[in-house]
Amino acid sequence: MYALLTETAEITPMNETAASPRPASNATLIEWSDDLSVGIQEIDDQHQFLVDLLNKLHRAIHQRQGKAAAQAILTELVDYTKIHFAVEESLMRILGYPAYDDHKQQHDHLVDEIHDLQEKLESGKKSITFELLHFLRIWLTKHIMEEDQQYGPFFLSRGAVATSEKKSIAGRLWSSLFG
Repeated sequence: MYALLTETAEITPMNETAASPRPASNATLIEWSDDLSVGIQEIDDQHQFLVDLLNKLHRAIHQRQGKAAAQAILTELVDYTKIHFAVEESLMRILGYPAYDDHKQQHDHLVDEIHDLQEKLESGKKSITFELLHFLRIWLTKHIMEEDQQYGPFFLSRGAVATSEKKSIAGRLWSSLFG
């Protein structure tokens, strides 16, 4: 267990003993695997990018890159998540996905939680912690495996293309906006 990320980017191990050393600084929070695939490359590419951003945030905290660096990565993660949710929700509406309302409600709930968290981070009432990373890791993997994988077969049955040679729409949008 680790204490909060402080202004000086110190991450203080709590109750650390020789038997429970701090994980290596290059530890990966989430490993992408086919278990996380929804069977549609466009969405899988976006999910992989989200996993990469979570791992980037994890490394920033482990490497003590500082509060500002961690907050910048969290902002990038939030912004990309919004684009990803918009793509998913658009496909759901276009293809008539029957569980759209429930799925969108889950997306909206996470966005609300993250906005609340960002306000607390900016005001100094909260810090980025490994517990936050754990929450985001669990939410993302559980959401993909329990919710998103349900729409994959539905989208494919409605004519969605499983693979494409073109760069993902979210990737193109992200590149045009951020670089």
